Amino acid sequence: MAITETELANARKAWGDALIAIAKAYETDGIAKARKVAEGVLDAAYGYDFGPVLFKPTLASGEHTFRTTRKGALSYFVGHDADYPLDGGFGIKGWRQVESETAAVFINGDIAMWMGWVAMTSKDGLITKVDKSFGYRKDQEGTLRIILHHSSLPYQP
Repeated sequence: MAITETELANARKAWGDALIAIAKAYETDGIAKARKVAEGVLDAAYGYDFGPVLFKPTLASGEHTFRTTRKGALSYFVGHDADYPLDGGFGIKGWRQVESETAAVFINGDIAMWMGWVAMTSKDGLITKVDKSFGYRKDQEGTLRIILHHSSLPYQP
């Protein structure tokens, strides 16, 4: 069954809500709880069962720029992994609100791409706005899975 724009909007909202849940778990119960929440997010939203996920996080560089494995993605979201020493844990930065603005959508059957901006507000009211692209594939149960996740800070001329 073809992916709909409503499903894409719901998937983005779920991703934002999950980012907030990781941050709140860290603040109330520490890194072990944040890791558990993040693992659940990765299993529920990402398509690592299909193969490598094309994940380029906003604040990743060097040999760990791309996170094609679940382990690499988990480290990006919660840090505290000796294999990824530069990760500060993007998901544990106190996020409270996530909003997206669509630039364009492409849908072809069970594959869809979304591109736009995502603005994340911290508990201190600071807003981080990133350029973001998500690619989705619908699994056998009809759940959208992220198979492409690219994020970068906007170009500053």
